[in-house]
Amino acid sequence: MARIVMKFGGTSVADLDRIRNVARHVKREVDAGHDVAVVVSAMAGKTNELVAWTRGASPMHDAREYDAVVASGEQVTAGLLAITLQSMDINARSWMGWQIPIRTDNAHGAARIMEIDGTELIRRFSEGQVAVIAGFQGIGPDNRIATLGRGGSDTSAVAIAAAIKADRCDIYTDVDGVYTTDPRVEPKARRMKKIAFEEMLEMASLGAKVLQVRSVELAMVHKVRTFVRSSFDDPDAPGMGDFDNPPGTLICDEEEIVEQEVVTGIAYAKDEAQISLRRLADRPGVSAAIFGPLAESHINVDMIVQNISEDGSRTDMTFTVPTGDIEKALAVLDRERSKIGYDAIQSEAGLVKVSVIGIGMRSHAGVAATAFRALAEKGINIKAITTSEIKISILIDSPYAELAVRTLHSVYGLDKG
Repeated sequence: MARIVMKFGGTSVADLDRIRNVARHVKREVDAGHDVAVVVSAMAGKTNELVAWTRGASPMHDAREYDAVVASGEQVTAGLLAITLQSMDINARSWMGWQIPIRTDNAHGAARIMEIDGTELIRRFSEGQVAVIAGFQGIGPDNRIATLGRGGSDTSAVAIAAAIKADRCDIYTDVDGVYTTDPRVEPKARRMKKIAFEEMLEMASLGAKVLQVRSVELAMVHKVRTFVRSSFDDPDAPGMGDFDNPPGTLICDEEEIVEQEVVTGIAYAKDEAQISLRRLADRPGVSAAIFGPLAESHINVDMIVQNISEDGSRTDMTFTVPTGDIEKALAVLDRERSKIGYDAIQSEAGLVKVSVIGIGMRSHAGVAATAFRALAEKGINIKAITTSEIKISILIDSPYAELAVRTLHSVYGLDKG
């Protein structure tokens, strides 16, 4: 039959009852004759508790010891699920990241996967064994546990699916798929049957919390067909075991989507801050002088808008950073003022970025004009705009966020079934 990777997040394994429910999902696929690897997160809230303990022990802690502590949450879940499966007469064995091994770089706390050797996992499949793998972790070049950053279990699952050439990677979470926008903001949001990798990557990076960005990048690079499904659906309900058409949302290659919508979804990200540098000299190297020091300070810059004076000698540079980084960014820019050469600096926190996403935008004109017209009719002022081939992002005041999302969702017909 097929080879499947199943990933379960923290809310799906929050207690023993939920772990038993997860075991029923796994049993369904095993009974269907599939080779199964399961990737698990820590129980809900456990990682936060472990992080707090680490910081309580010492605010300036060793990153390697931080990883040793926080990786333990996934190890507990993997062991408990393996025990539960064994009690159901399923041949299961837990695996830590280093046992596979999942090899990472040396960036403890935010490591990137470099290589996975799936040979032993595949050999165990031939013996009928289910692999229950602790997500979020691997082993670094220093031979110590390295964690992959928040949401890293998604990345673990997709990377393992690529390594063992799985037919599918199922990401089980507390939602039943990917929606056209946040259903808490727009009750008319619809669950999508399919979404292209590129669209999902934009949605994940622009505020949608369904999947970690790096997991979508990996899935796109390795063409891992990925389903987002709900772990709270009855494991034995009709259709749950349908291999070709399970409930949820398929994230796949663009070629698999026959009817492409012009706009697929609306994403939004809160807590954006805007910084404007006024009257800079318009000369080669000025952008590097601004954004180089910010990058070295690990400040993520997003929207960038440049306005050049009429005579071409001066320019204004406006960009956004997370609100939590604004004081740090302002300190960096003040320190570098003599090198950058700006006359004044202005900042504003508490803004929201709303984005319109769709691969169909490549071949349709007027998508941006439709958005601007609809927002103007609602009296929503736009502070900044950036565009790409499949995305339009606008920056607005936070009180208008939900109105903007609902307006754009409706104007592109996303609320129609």
